[in-house]
Amino acid sequence: TVKLTNPRMACESALPAIMDEQALMGLNPNADACYRQRALAYFEQLKESLDGWEVCAEALAKGVYSDDHVKFFCFQVLEHQIKFRHGTLAAAQQQLIRETLMKWLQAQLMNVHPEKPFIRNKAAQVLALTFVMEYLTLWPKFFFDILNLVGLNLNGVDIYLRTLMAIDAEVVDRDILHSPEETRRNILIKDTMREQCIPALVESWFQILQTYQHTHSELTCQCLEVVGAYVSWIDLNLIANDRFVNLLLSHMSMEELREEACDCLFEIVNKGMEPVDKTKLVESLCQVLQSAGFFNIEQEEDVDFLAKFSRLVNGMGQSLVLSWTKLSKTGDAKVSAETLRAVEGKVPLMLQLLIHEDDDISANIVGFCYDYLHVLKQLPALSEQQKSNVEAIMLAVMNKLKYDDEYNFENEGEDEAMFVEYRKQLKMLLDRLAQVSPELLLEAVHRVFSATMQNWQTVQFMEVEVAIRLLYMLGEALPASHGAHFSGDTTKTSTLQSMMRTLISCGVSEYQHSSVTLEFFETVVRYDKFFLVEPQHIPSVLMAFLDHRGLRHSSPKVRSRVAYLFSRFIKTLQPGITRSECCWDLLLFLFCNSLWIKASAKCKKSKHKCK
Repeated sequence: TVKLTNPRMACESALPAIMDEQALMGLNPNADACYRQRALAYFEQLKESLDGWEVCAEALAKGVYSDDHVKFFCFQVLEHQIKFRHGTLAAAQQQLIRETLMKWLQAQLMNVHPEKPFIRNKAAQVLALTFVMEYLTLWPKFFFDILNLVGLNLNGVDIYLRTLMAIDAEVVDRDILHSPEETRRNILIKDTMREQCIPALVESWFQILQTYQHTHSELTCQCLEVVGAYVSWIDLNLIANDRFVNLLLSHMSMEELREEACDCLFEIVNKGMEPVDKTKLVESLCQVLQSAGFFNIEQEEDVDFLAKFSRLVNGMGQSLVLSWTKLSKTGDAKVSAETLRAVEGKVPLMLQLLIHEDDDISANIVGFCYDYLHVLKQLPALSEQQKSNVEAIMLAVMNKLKYDDEYNFENEGEDEAMFVEYRKQLKMLLDRLAQVSPELLLEAVHRVFSATMQNWQTVQFMEVEVAIRLLYMLGEALPASHGAHFSGDTTKTSTLQSMMRTLISCGVSEYQHSSVTLEFFETVVRYDKFFLVEPQHIPSVLMAFLDHRGLRHSSPKVRSRVAYLFSRFIKTLQPGITRSECCWDLLLFLFCNSLWIKASAKCKKSKHKCK
């Protein structure tokens, strides 16, 4: 245990610490280059010195400097010693580090104005590094010392929680690569923590949440983040009990806490467990959430919270699907059927979230939707309710594929890029729908496409674009060998042929929106084999490629893409075009016409006579 009652620190000299004041001036971001260079050299000097870091330790322990940049500098020097030289330090020097950190922490308890967040974060990192180096050998009472010191002091609790998150980053975070030796050490640290201090930590979290939930929302959210981070590897029974879960659920009703509470519940649901236990946990949580009114999506106006809630429902749904998958392999039909019913029970809520007008809310539930369709694919036959669910998902996907009015086609930014990614997720759902019920998908697309093409002149661009897009997407959703969608006498072949005829003959290529124009040409080229079956449509499509709809379109973006698509179209259909004198005459006429227009434009621009 680190004692703070000693009148002098282990390696403290009788004289106050002396630091290079001029070098410290260079730590200010607005300092001259020469001062900054001197500060950098001083930093390197203190790092390399065997005992130079001790002046930094003394400065921190005694609060010598008020400048934030100097404090940060001192922590950096200390951090370097712990990270790279801890093993070579004398026992007294290691004790000095412990005492320095605890004295600094003790000073924070009395501060009217807490340190800046970047100072607190750096202090937490240094505490976490010290913990990793010393917990198993020199400082087994690390957490008890800190908890005894800070109690429920506001500033102290803040540093404590930041330290826990820094320890999580050092010991648990899977995104950070560790050497085999570090990995073994981290496993041993977690095992030791489970045995010695986790119950005490969990109790401290509960007390913090209960104490500050109504007065300090930021601190409470910090604590919820800690719970979510640690729940993946501690005993779940310490958290998944009535006392703790009821507290978390009460936070779901507090505006400033509800998003973090949602994330915390997500981590609890996401914890690895035996399938039967996981099903019981999810079902009990769902019952409480439903009875509290959280399933009434249409009454909720906070889209940020709904995005978090959608992620939570997605986690619960995917957990149930995973449990069903495991149980269905064990041969326990009764338990497996119960879990499947639990999955089915979440589908109405899933559909509400999938169809929500906010794309973030919808995107967060796609994973559960995809997994649910995978379950249906494995069943020998679908019930009427399951068929109805498939159709509802299908209609939701078709609706959510549409652009909105605010999409900027001329200057696509971050929002547009996010929608493109979201569309890719929806496309995966459509492909999965095709695997579950290809006939139903084909019928639904045909119905939407035909209705839209009949009235394309009076329909908004997003309706027209998505109708053509759905036809385009069928090409991958209902795959054919080498793109041979039009061979054989099947319902699929005749339906696709009918839609392609309609696309080419209804005049929709004249629609005055670049997204519709591009989708038209993309679809024509995707189904280029159609023109080998019905070559009489080639001239009208060539006309579209070469006139104002294609290569002479007003948009450079459209012209560029159409030029590429045209080359692919010609390459595929070269035999058919070669045999058609009409096509060659048309190509020659249009190319000559195009050249004449370009030449005329150049002449006008240069103010020369054309002869």
